[in-house]
Amino acid sequence: GINAEYGILFGQTPMSAATLFEDLFDVRNVDPDGKKFDRVSRLVCRSETYEMELILDVNTELYPLQIGNKFTLALCSTLSPEGLPDEGVFDQSGKHSLLDTYEYAMYGKVFKYEDVPKSPKVAIYVSFGGLLMMLKGDSRNLQNIELDSRLYLLMKKVH
Repeated sequence: GINAEYGILFGQTPMSAATLFEDLFDVRNVDPDGKKFDRVSRLVCRSETYEMELILDVNTELYPLQIGNKFTLALCSTLSPEGLPDEGVFDQSGKHSLLDTYEYAMYGKVFKYEDVPKSPKVAIYVSFGGLLMMLKGDSRNLQNIELDSRLYLLMKKVH
């Protein structure tokens, strides 16, 4: 359900025209199959509003997260708050972007989209240069995400 923390959080990070998905997640487990890489951890998370399941590889040297931490995760088609398409190059102009309201970002490609048998759920798989994400939940919450599309993952801790 929606709680006060959620309301405050989304008051600080308004959804933009570019946002394909956004929710508040709770870290439930870290490296359940053991630590495979020094600087990367696999997080197992659950979202509060849409009850989505998330498995996400994060560079924990840059962005440490532990069991019990909460964070907002947004998947966006562009970094433009107005939803304008990216030009495919790093924008050094300093103009406002969605990066201004988040702490950690990755850019990747949706490489797999599958229906979960005997349920209304789907799972999407995204590779961010080898760091992987699996997001599973009701297909209505993921209907704007398409196979082979490129997207930004943006994260911000909730303190």
